[in-house]
Amino acid sequence: MSKKLEGKVAVITGGSSGIGLAAAQSFASEGAKVFITGRRQNELDAAVKLIGKNAIGVQGDVSNLADLDRLYDQVKSHQARIDVLFANAGGGDFVALGSITEEQFDKTFSINVKGVLFSVQKALPLFQDGGSIILNGSTAGSKGLESFSVYSATKAAVRSFARTWTTDLKARAIRVNVISPGPIDTPIFNSTGASKEEIDQLKTSLALPVPMGRMGRPEEVAKAALFLASADSSFVTGVELFVDGGMAQV
Repeated sequence: MSKKLEGKVAVITGGSSGIGLAAAQSFASEGAKVFITGRRQNELDAAVKLIGKNAIGVQGDVSNLADLDRLYDQVKSHQARIDVLFANAGGGDFVALGSITEEQFDKTFSINVKGVLFSVQKALPLFQDGGSIILNGSTAGSKGLESFSVYSATKAAVRSFARTWTTDLKARAIRVNVISPGPIDTPIFNSTGASKEEIDQLKTSLALPVPMGRMGRPEEVAKAALFLASADSSFVTGVELFVDGGMAQV
């Protein structure tokens, strides 16, 4: 049986942990050559080792345009083409209205909006017609979550990008779609400095609004990304695919 991404070249930003790493493993297992980015070299090296021989890591920050240029220079020198881009890198903090700082605003928009825009735009000269671009959104872009206004606004912008870029790239048959996860159990919880009890309490509270009664797993989002990356979704473009256990649906 042929693999879904046999012979394809994929780029995944923020691919050293969590959803990005799970997607990279999935894409590589389905035959793709995968380039991943991450800000921390040690994590990136560990991820490449975990993914295997079909992975190349390029250290960098998507909000830094020089880092993006270096990423695509590496892709060009090794493969000279891109078939799939998963613009996954992002982040944000809970900050209540009234306490939002300019620094927090600029940082979040720089990573989640500027980073996504230029990750896509700078990839286009290498992109194959008929390829697939996947943007990582969030249920926060559709929900009014308390103290999450800046992050939510960035993810609403990402959803808008998919609509306009679907139109912009239609002549090249490049599909653009958004994956919007709900609460996902990723290693980020372990980097907060909180105790195990505090982390467990936070995860429980995040799972409460999810009809399925639990947080999602990175590999569940990766399966959706694989669907959008492959020919299985050949007539799917401009959509927002929620992987959220029903959180934003009911």
